[in-house]
Amino acid sequence: MRPDLPPGIGPHEGRELELMLAGVKPLAKFADVVGAEALWPEDDFAPHVAAGRIVMREYFSRSADGRHDIRHLYYALPGEVWRIAKVHALDLKSYDGGWNDEAIADSMETGRLLGYSEDEVRRFADWVRKGR
Repeated sequence: MRPDLPPGIGPHEGRELELMLAGVKPLAKFADVVGAEALWPEDDFAPHVAAGRIVMREYFSRSADGRHDIRHLYYALPGEVWRIAKVHALDLKSYDGGWNDEAIADSMETGRLLGYSEDEVRRFADWVRKGR
């Protein structure tokens, strides 16, 4: 388990495609500064997108400070495409106060949209509230 997650929460990072193909994860998201040396998963997802097993959407935005272009890449199971617009809207929000109540609530909603269980979402929120 990653050291930056509380106990009882299984990270999806690096397992997104596997979990989606198993029907466990309805949505995956990736974002980084345009031009950064990010490890984009497009090659792994491409055959599944082409076959219609997974739907891909790509968006671009500006960073909160206006200095960088951000690329957002989303993958959803065909019946779960509605999740993309919801999580993208949450991704575009910025917070000045760190982990305030709104940021925690939005993080919980993001977790649900990504397919984390309600127990995992609650554990994460409790962990954040306790200051890690």
